[in-house]
Amino acid sequence: MSANRGPLAGMRVIESSLLGPGEMGGYLADFGADVIKVEAPGGDYVREMTWPIVQGNSLLFLHIHRSKRSIELDLRKPEGVETYLDLVRGADVVIEAMRPGALERRGISFERMTEVNPRIVFCGISGYGATGPYKDMPIHGVAYDTWGGIVEPAYDDDGFCYLPGHASMGIHAGPLMGAYSILAGVIRARETGVGCRMEIAQSDAAAYMDWYRSESWKAYERPQSEVTGNKSDNYERRAPGTAGMIHGVRYQVYESSDGHVLFMASEQAFWKNFCEGVGRMELFEKWPGSKYADHAPGNRELQAELRDIFRGRSSAEWIAFGNEHNTPIAPVNTPKTIVDDPQFQHRFPWYPASELDSDQLQFPIKIGGEELPRPTRAPDSGQHTDEVLGDVLGYDADRIAKLRDSGALG
Repeated sequence: MSANRGPLAGMRVIESSLLGPGEMGGYLADFGADVIKVEAPGGDYVREMTWPIVQGNSLLFLHIHRSKRSIELDLRKPEGVETYLDLVRGADVVIEAMRPGALERRGISFERMTEVNPRIVFCGISGYGATGPYKDMPIHGVAYDTWGGIVEPAYDDDGFCYLPGHASMGIHAGPLMGAYSILAGVIRARETGVGCRMEIAQSDAAAYMDWYRSESWKAYERPQSEVTGNKSDNYERRAPGTAGMIHGVRYQVYESSDGHVLFMASEQAFWKNFCEGVGRMELFEKWPGSKYADHAPGNRELQAELRDIFRGRSSAEWIAFGNEHNTPIAPVNTPKTIVDDPQFQHRFPWYPASELDSDQLQFPIKIGGEELPRPTRAPDSGQHTDEVLGDVLGYDADRIAKLRDSGALG
């Protein structure tokens, strides 16, 4: 464990996980929680899933399971179940990151957990959740986003449908929401002595992260007399979210001389600053716009002028211009090029591959005057079995040997 203990030092988490949902425990481990990953004999096959594969393990595994300890327990054996309950007895949290009811089917129900530890906070995370008509369906990460309406199918030149590149939402948002919900449960349990059972669906998280569009469509079901568009659009309803920005002009992506930038002068004051800065006040005088939220949608004449103006400088020059003239102009990066961005380099130190087998980003929370614990490499399956049984549970060598002989340790 890191010498810098972190704000969650002293919290113990027992995690039963398969694949990406194990990231929920990963968020807690990054803050210093002792996360013990309990694996079935043979281990979590997330080590072989997705790409790239780094020195024999998937990058997904190396990142979401860093700083955890791993033990193997065969929960088909009664000795394995009893050992699991011993771990629960001294823990704050149990995570079930797989299909709902996986632990209960092995005889480890929430009720049985509370018998040994009334303060336990149990959180289940799964694809579609523990209830509803889809609850037992097999599902993978991208499905959370297609179900949530976040990803639109695309077609290639031959007319075949394909999944376009996109930022995965549910696979990360679900664990993140679960992690902070766990903290709420632990705070209350420490105050009251009573734990709780909670669950989250990664599909639900994907849909909730896109609440603005869904709630906008719902609002548009009401009459125009009650729900309108923005004042700057003469109250005409635009499509929800960024779809309503497609025809924007003063809030739009423009080519620079060496890439692209995002221009965001939707406030009249910013627009005036820009025009003054480039020496084109006649643009402001001709199209002053409304005070707020005016994107000048569909103004092709203005868009052509701005297109030519932005092509005259590099992206870096435009970023500096925006800073100097108080005009919001943002970089347009890709997942590949963002690592060269100076703001990214300042905010995101890399944990090197020499320590974790892959180069990994630091968790983005900053704590004044201290640093988060430096993570340790994601564990091999069962790597810490003897350590956890001895140091955490106090089992002696003879008891560990008997467990191993019983097959409970895989």
